[in-house]
Amino acid sequence: MFVRSLCLLPLLAGLAHAAPLEERAPPTIQLDQGTFVGTTDGTTTKFLGIPFGKAPVGNLRFNLPVAVDPYTGTHTATAFGPSCPQQAINFDLPSQLAEDAVNFIVNSIFQLVFPSDEDCLSINVMVPAGTQPGAKLPVAAWIFGGGFELGSPSMYDGSSIVSRSVKMGEPVIYVSMNYRVSAYGFLASKEVKDAGVGNLGLQDQRLALKWIQKYISAFGGDPTKVTIWGESAGAISVALHMVANGGDAQGLFRGAFMQSGSPIPVGDITHGQPDYDALVAKTGCTGAADTLNCLRQVPFATLKTAVDASPGIFSPQSLRLAWLPRVDGTFLVDAPQNLVQEGSVAGVPFVSGDCDDEGTLFSLSTTNVTTDTDLRNYIHSNYLPQASSSDLDQLLKLYPQDITQGSPFNTGILNALTPQFKRLAAMQGDLVFQAPRRLLLQSRSGKQPMWSFLNKRLKGLPALGSAHATDILNIYGGGDMADYLINFVNNLDPNGKTVLSWPQYSTSAPKLLTFQDGLVPLAITQDDFRVDAMNFMTELSLKFPL
Repeated sequence: MFVRSLCLLPLLAGLAHAAPLEERAPPTIQLDQGTFVGTTDGTTTKFLGIPFGKAPVGNLRFNLPVAVDPYTGTHTATAFGPSCPQQAINFDLPSQLAEDAVNFIVNSIFQLVFPSDEDCLSINVMVPAGTQPGAKLPVAAWIFGGGFELGSPSMYDGSSIVSRSVKMGEPVIYVSMNYRVSAYGFLASKEVKDAGVGNLGLQDQRLALKWIQKYISAFGGDPTKVTIWGESAGAISVALHMVANGGDAQGLFRGAFMQSGSPIPVGDITHGQPDYDALVAKTGCTGAADTLNCLRQVPFATLKTAVDASPGIFSPQSLRLAWLPRVDGTFLVDAPQNLVQEGSVAGVPFVSGDCDDEGTLFSLSTTNVTTDTDLRNYIHSNYLPQASSSDLDQLLKLYPQDITQGSPFNTGILNALTPQFKRLAAMQGDLVFQAPRRLLLQSRSGKQPMWSFLNKRLKGLPALGSAHATDILNIYGGGDMADYLINFVNNLDPNGKTVLSWPQYSTSAPKLLTFQDGLVPLAITQDDFRVDAMNFMTELSLKFPL
């Protein structure tokens, strides 16, 4: 950089004696009768913080999103809009090592979540600089993760995807959207079901996808070439859009790319009744004739204090989240895994993969589980209260005490924070991530093009190994997964000139593209690990969804 600057000095000196340069006008885009003023660095042009939904406040709080009125006037679109209200991260962790590990993930990968506001339904569009309305570029629509409790599009550098796509000669448009999280987006109870206002975070995403269909052409995008893409809660969201509406994508997307997220083992929205009742009590709404309407009227500060007191993803109940997508009879008409088995899946090409040690991060809050009895009681009370004693016996047999078989996998006797930590991490990772991924892939084998991956990088990370969210590092900032994504968004096939050939997945040839540490960063491996254990885990999750 210093040498390049020296080379520019003569040019700059000459310019000093030339006529003043005219300041380049900022990029603008016309939507309806409104003008949005963006920003550009010469490579990527950004239009940020464009509202797509009316502020979900007052009567629109805990209600279906409503599209904004047609745009008028001039708007500055040079900064991300506020995050939707976040659930506070409470580290209910029994050891300093556990807290350090979580801090590493939160601060190094997810980074900081920016200021939040209830008026948060905004969308961001990043395009290659100079793109014209008729360019018809394909679109990557990013849905962020965060356990359905936190997150924001501002946490991710979408310009890295756009700039890489230009260098590859396969330009794409990057779109990211806000959606309501925690109780604000996933309130769950009989009252919610009866009012038809479940899964509001997913409904927000759906509205954003409709916005893309309406407006992306103005940015040079092709509304018929949208790929929905996400990680963690974002990937689960992608999967749920695939199984919603009878598997009809409604023209909103033609492909799906899922990182650590598949149709999850959740049941009816009334399963959230205890958490709803607690929220009602903490906000003083218990005696109200209409508790849902009361929650819409309480001061936001009161509501946020109550939501923040809800169990979080780093609470002892771990992946049995208080607020997450559930069967509401409208967006999800049945348990997602049932929908998969019924064939209610959008028939689009897709990619679905996981990290090797998905469960470690979520097992740090349960290091007080140290004996066989503790583990049995925890699994029974937290995940499978209706399971029989014989079911539990079989499950514990398939996930043995032997720490060398636990997660982080393939680390021998290392990382055994307790005698049960690696065992529980293996079980939790399979329950919510690996087994649902395999169910989806095996159910759709031969029905549509699909690819699967396994991230085994950062295996040496103490306690965590190749933990949940570590695959984000493979894609943002120019990682090798970015090329696969860009290829897929352009061609509905992740393969291309710059990457190792990635075979399609099928039950007869269950191939995984495996991201590895060391001298061989990529390899093709078999999806043949823990077959009996995962099959039984799936059997239980189908009978006893969360």
